[in-house]
Amino acid sequence: MYIFGYIELELGEILKIKNGSDYKKFNIGNIPVYGSGGIINYIDTYIYDKESVLIPRKGSIRNLFYVDKPFWTVDTIFYTVIDKDVVIPKYLYYYLSKMNLEKLNTAGGVPSLTQTVLNKILIPLPPLEEQQRIVDILDRFDKLCNDISEGLSAEIEAKQKQYEYYREKLLTFKKIIV
Repeated sequence: MYIFGYIELELGEILKIKNGSDYKKFNIGNIPVYGSGGIINYIDTYIYDKESVLIPRKGSIRNLFYVDKPFWTVDTIFYTVIDKDVVIPKYLYYYLSKMNLEKLNTAGGVPSLTQTVLNKILIPLPPLEEQQRIVDILDRFDKLCNDISEGLSAEIEAKQKQYEYYREKLLTFKKIIV
């Protein structure tokens, strides 16, 4: 693909954005149903069963979710079919999480994102091995922050700031002019 550095591709070049739909005709089960605010119910049918990044379409548009088990989405949140030959899904989740998606809001009242706007987001893509290294580091920080949350709020805040600092450093790339 490339020898060093990274390439920059539009989001629409590395995944397909899909719409969720109504779930009320299905029976209660153990498959989570996601809306823009998170899990809203559990049913017996899935809409997709591979790794995906869920991107809110309406409402809480900063609430991204990484899922690696079967799930369903309603119409307030998009799911993604990701080209894993180009990007590691969790790397994409971490990168999109650091973005301020609210600046892409296309509505006046209820915050909204469109596929057209999302598909044009530029994503820096280092080699897959480097993406995995970044994911491993951020996963460790994430686990540390969540494990500490059992009782030490000051530690949580410090680790969260450290996590955000390293996430920003790991996911900010310098353009190489050739």
